[in-house]
Amino acid sequence: MRYFLKSLGFAWNGILGFFRTERNGRIQGVIAALAVGAGIYFGLSRGEWIVLLASIGAVISLEMINSALEGLCNLYSTDYHPLIGRIKDGAAGAVLWTSILAAIIGILLFWPHVAARFL
Repeated sequence: MRYFLKSLGFAWNGILGFFRTERNGRIQGVIAALAVGAGIYFGLSRGEWIVLLASIGAVISLEMINSALEGLCNLYSTDYHPLIGRIKDGAAGAVLWTSILAAIIGILLFWPHVAARFL
């Protein structure tokens, strides 16, 4: 049990470190907080919450993986290498792709609530 709790501590440190040191992580954290606030305001259904939280989780998780890969690549070499460039670009592309899909999901999720309340 002690090893499990120690692992949780390392994981928690990783989450906190990510939000402390990664600018994009902080930006995405603010966007996530705004989305959760909007969800509370509009009274999302259980299914809508599942979709919203899964989208937030996907974007932030991929950004954390992207940051870890970038750090690993930078540790390996600070010189330009085409393979490292492809690795970094691929990881960043995954974050961008997921962010675009999450934005579309957010529009589809919130638009009916916005239209019903304000239009």
